[in-house]
Amino acid sequence: MFDPNLFSDLAKKMTDALPQNVQALKADMEKQFKSTLQTTFNKLDLVTREEFDVQTQVLARTRQMVEALEKRVSVLENQCGIEPSVDHTQDSE
Repeated sequence: MFDPNLFSDLAKKMTDALPQNVQALKADMEKQFKSTLQTTFNKLDLVTREEFDVQTQVLARTRQMVEALEKRVSVLENQCGIEPSVDHTQDSE
């Protein structure tokens, strides 16, 4: 899901920010911070950048296919003398 180093780095930064007398417990607290961070991020139900990019590409291809199909339907409607039932030109962004 996420780069494991992300959690380790965040946990290390959090423990480094602790006062000196508490840093004796550093290793244990770092483990606890890392575990808490992983649990919290897992609950957020986030997607990775890779998953997001793949879905963006799928959406772009789907949009192209829909536009091509709209053009084909429009041509067929014109050939058959059918009045277009829906104006798709306003839906495009």
